[in-house]
Amino acid sequence: MSKKKVLVTGGAGFIGSHLVDALVRRGHEVRILDKLIEQVHGSAAPEHLNLRAEFIQADICDKEAIRRALDGIDVVYHEAAEVGVGQSMYEPERYMRANTMGTTILLEEIRLRRTQIKKLIVASSMSIYGEGGYRCANCGDVAPPLRSVEQLRGREWDIKCPVCNSALSPISTKEDKPLFPTSVYAISKQDQEQLCLVMGRAYGVPTVAFRYFNVYGTRQALSNPYTGVCAIFCSRLLNDRAPVIFEDGEQSRDFIHVDDIVEANLLALDSDGADFQALNIGTGVATSVSEMSRMLAEGLGKDIQPQIVGEYREGDIRHCVADISRAQRLLGYQPKVSLQTGLPELLEWVKMQTATDMVDHAKSELASHDLVH
Repeated sequence: MSKKKVLVTGGAGFIGSHLVDALVRRGHEVRILDKLIEQVHGSAAPEHLNLRAEFIQADICDKEAIRRALDGIDVVYHEAAEVGVGQSMYEPERYMRANTMGTTILLEEIRLRRTQIKKLIVASSMSIYGEGGYRCANCGDVAPPLRSVEQLRGREWDIKCPVCNSALSPISTKEDKPLFPTSVYAISKQDQEQLCLVMGRAYGVPTVAFRYFNVYGTRQALSNPYTGVCAIFCSRLLNDRAPVIFEDGEQSRDFIHVDDIVEANLLALDSDGADFQALNIGTGVATSVSEMSRMLAEGLGKDIQPQIVGEYREGDIRHCVADISRAQRLLGYQPKVSLQTGLPELLEWVKMQTATDMVDHAKSELASHDLVH
């Protein structure tokens, strides 16, 4: 695609700022719209804010600001969102307002400019799946619901077949797996994805939704206890405290470096192969939460073992790893940054940071709302 005028909502944030930098390097004219939420950014604009991009500080629900932000724009990357699974369960209005209503307001203004906007790319989330994909030796591939309260109270962490009650083996999660969001945050991300795809198709604006898996990299908000697990663990370790891990620590996730997320977004800008599609963006590689904790501690030179508490949080899932074959087929996407390469880069940055450890406070908040058992 030739040089474009690009709007990145949430462009001061972790993923958004890396995307802005990449777009600027490619010669695109970039505009950022970001509220600069204090929980994420503290009391000042981040140092990484790209000075070669125009910046509008405004709420995603501010209609007039959205109109100004879309003036002359060809391409929209919608990265803005309130992020935090646990927090969303006791601040649902905040999350639904920013994520669902904010997206709706943005789309209303895009609808009015449907001949102007050439592309819309929205950040969705693996959280909309709930549990990932599983296979039963007796019943084949299954999409299990959340574990029962009785099972969790009995500390039986592994998923069982909903048909025959046998043990299940986790497999990679395809985009056609039934969606079962298990938090207000996940519901709001499903809203963002589906609103964009529906409105884009209806009004002829090519739209792509990326279901990000567990993203890590520099610029994560280390003092935000509701951000990604890597950042939360790093915050604890920087303060010489043990990372807190729920259940038995063997739950697995797909950790993807932010550079690979950016690469997928650039591919979608240059190609129409994924238009009107939802695509997983991950690595396809499973890593247990306890193993991630150990790798981070070792990389930071901390002889600190995780605190595995044997408790569970409302809505937590056991396993979810991406099947990336659709993104590979439609966009030629291929993750390039392994954990062995990406974690050392992250940790060199982390060593130069300070972090306020808010994990105990966040856990107390969840407990006070009866969300930890």
